[in-house]
Amino acid sequence: MLLADHAQAAEGKLNIIGAGWTLVGPGPAPFAIAILFEVPWDRANEQHRFRLELVDSDGEPVLTETSAGEEPLVIEGQFEVGRPPGVKRGTPLPFPLAINMGPQPIAPGGRYEWRLTVDQESDEDWRLAFSTRPDEGAA
Repeated sequence: MLLADHAQAAEGKLNIIGAGWTLVGPGPAPFAIAILFEVPWDRANEQHRFRLELVDSDGEPVLTETSAGEEPLVIEGQFEVGRPPGVKRGTPLPFPLAINMGPQPIAPGGRYEWRLTVDQESDEDWRLAFSTRPDEGAA
């Protein structure tokens, strides 16, 4: 997983621009999350569910304003990968995913983390941490 300025999944590949940043702001800016899932051979042709949740430095969900009121900033979806002809048995099967988002109202001067869960499993390596610059102009 990488944070980027922009990402695109096309023809089984990830095209990423401005990737690998860990500091943004202080104001809201558009961004992308680029993920390359590797599906085990024996988990092909199954539905897989993922969830990305943004949390603050205390591990609390970051809330955003929606038409239904404040709700946690969460991205959920599902994917399925088939076995292409000619791929050697046991080979992990890639599934690229690019999520582009508009500016989000994330407070300046904080530390945040996107946490990924796949099929209700998570891992320390499935986290993207970043910070927002302090707002020097705030009184």
